[in-house]
Amino acid sequence: MNDSVPLAYRPCVGIMLVNAQGKVFVGKRIDNREGDWWQMPQGGVDDGEDLRDAMLRELWEETGVKNGHVIVLAQTRDEVLYDLPPELVGKLWGGKYRGQRQHWFLLRFEGEDKDINLRAHRPPEFAEWKWVEPETLVDLIVPFKKRVYRTVVEEFRALI
Repeated sequence: MNDSVPLAYRPCVGIMLVNAQGKVFVGKRIDNREGDWWQMPQGGVDDGEDLRDAMLRELWEETGVKNGHVIVLAQTRDEVLYDLPPELVGKLWGGKYRGQRQHWFLLRFEGEDKDINLRAHRPPEFAEWKWVEPETLVDLIVPFKKRVYRTVVEEFRALI
């Protein structure tokens, strides 16, 4: 890593998937080795990919939920940025990024729990999943993403 050239932020989308009861989907990452951390689906935007297309692709890859099972309710007004902790910089995403710049989407899940399939895409991202109250999201995520989750919950709260 060259310290004279600042690292960029990786373009990313995040998904707050809520069910009819106002609960939010979270998954426990398969590669989670330390702690009991859960997160909402999220992932990188490919070069030239539309944000909405990236969001629907990531939703399917991580949850198996198809476009026909969701209604897009909102998108964050601004990108939400976070920095990786120093010990992870240079180790993730080929060492090219200092963190992520995320566009978050709020989706209403119109399907049934049986429509969620963590093994729809190989390799799977999540080992297990559950529905949680929005207020608990900040307590479930890794510490360096807590500010992001607070921002997303606050912005979408009235629509959940």
